[in-house]
Amino acid sequence: MLPGERSSVAALAALDDELRRGMYEFIRRARRPVARDEAAAAVGISRKLAAFHLDKLVAAGLLCAHFEPVGGIRKVGRTPKVYEPTRTDIRVSIPPRQHDLLADILLDAVLTEGERETAAQAAMRVARERGHQLGTAERQRNRPGRLGVERALTRSEEVLAAHGFEPDRETPTCVRLRNCPFHPLAARAPELVCGLTQAFLSGFLDGLHARTTDAVLDPRPGECCVALVSAPRRAAAAEPGSTS
Repeated sequence: MLPGERSSVAALAALDDELRRGMYEFIRRARRPVARDEAAAAVGISRKLAAFHLDKLVAAGLLCAHFEPVGGIRKVGRTPKVYEPTRTDIRVSIPPRQHDLLADILLDAVLTEGERETAAQAAMRVARERGHQLGTAERQRNRPGRLGVERALTRSEEVLAAHGFEPDRETPTCVRLRNCPFHPLAARAPELVCGLTQAFLSGFLDGLHARTTDAVLDPRPGECCVALVSAPRRAAAAEPGSTS
């Protein structure tokens, strides 16, 4: 499960209660700040019980609360607490999916396609650029420099796990990616989507300065079509004292 999906699970759990769900739907439809009394009346419960459930929705990240005069009219006494929906998207996918990343790559490809590029070439370029940005950011967070096979694969496992690839060290020099974050779209256009995945991961390794490791196409049923493997000749060349 991706880190952001944990909060989505908590939000969905909060909505499992019928009263909370009813108040949440009422507040979303209102499209304005809603006070506790109004939310309570919408589902037929007391103001005190409504306050309990509304605070649960706030804690789950579904609502935000602040104090504001109802209807914009200032009255004598305490300013009431009002609730509005947050802009949080709630998405949970098991296994993890990254359709927004794929859509972002394709959108950027459309917007930046060059005169001498095909649409597919533009998409491959953007996918590699996005991967390179990810790898560069990871390298800058840690010690820069070229990585040997072991460290390159370990760092790749750590980062790609957070992006839903479910990496698994099959051998000391090969990391299999047990989940395809772009499924089922990969099943509809495997040549395009698998090519974009390889370009993204190649760019990632390049940005990471993992010169000893390649992203290669190695499709297997039910898994990502790309594996990360050591590049023997370059690995040997990268060893200290090597003259190759």
